[in-house]
Amino acid sequence: MQILAISLATEKTVEYRGKPVRTGIYKIPVTGPVMVTATGIAGDVQVDLENHGGADKAVYVYSAVNYRWWEGELSRPLANGLFGENLTVSGLTDDEVHIGDTFRIGPIEAQVTQPRVPCYKLGIVMSDPGFVARFHHSGRVGFYLRILREGQVGVGDPIERVGVDPVGLSIRDAMLALGQHPRQQEIIEQALSIPALSQSWRHSLEKRRKR
Repeated sequence: MQILAISLATEKTVEYRGKPVRTGIYKIPVTGPVMVTATGIAGDVQVDLENHGGADKAVYVYSAVNYRWWEGELSRPLANGLFGENLTVSGLTDDEVHIGDTFRIGPIEAQVTQPRVPCYKLGIVMSDPGFVARFHHSGRVGFYLRILREGQVGVGDPIERVGVDPVGLSIRDAMLALGQHPRQQEIIEQALSIPALSQSWRHSLEKRRKR
């Protein structure tokens, strides 16, 4: 497994329902190594800090395997970074990555904290408001990382899983906690038992939990 692309954003203002909206979702692949810190990648603008960025969501990762699937679904080629990810990687699909897993990516170490939950801005990028729900229910949403050891990474750097969380809750299954699914409460309990779970997801799932 390795990094296939690194994508960063500058702030951009787009129109949504007749009003200007600031966003950092429009990411473009860059060349050369980048510095990854506990709060994100140097040079990457994070506009909506309530939903993106911070220590629990420093880096967003998306699998190239998912890109190939979407290209088949949409019948067109898709550029790396289109879905707003920082790192496009080989392997690491949503059904084989678990919340709490740890990875060595080049010189850095990172831990999976939660799935990505798409917002309306993805619909703006795709020129299709309905794509947000489609992406959400696809089981191919990608995941966020908490940075445990900072450093510089570049395209081609190897990725190695160095720890598997004992709960074994995959990113794909974790998304079932957000909908009316027979396993919803089971998934919520599993997620809440994982120390690495992001604080924002922990807060959200506590509200959905039936006691």
